[in-house]
Amino acid sequence: QVQLVESGGGLVQAGGSLRLSCAASGRTFSSYAMGWFRQAPGKEREFVAAISWSGGSTYYADSVKGRFTISRDNAKNTVYLQMNSLKPEDTAVYYCAADSGKYSDLRYEYDYWGQGTQVTVSS
Repeated sequence: QVQLVESGGGLVQAGGSLRLSCAASGRTFSSYAMGWFRQAPGKEREFVAAISWSGGSTYYADSVKGRFTISRDNAKNTVYLQMNSLKPEDTAVYYCAADSGKYSDLRYEYDYWGQGTQVTVSS
């Protein structure tokens, strides 16, 4: 069992930056691939980024590539999402998720989810 708690969301102007954190409980955090997803009002939850259990491999949605960076610190049981050059279309609730398999962009692959943190980007 893994419990995930996101933090770091907020209101930022377009072009600004935010860093999201996702703290995980449990001693097996390092065995999970981790992902970030987001859901805007009236839209489906979509993939943002994923990272392998070791942190050696990462994968991004085209919409955030070059602007967002996913990383993890297994000693702190935490995964991060650094978001730069934010745009109004990045506004959404951001969720972190844990995958017991290989990192993936597919929602159904993930076993555990956090409650989400709101990110709002004003124009």
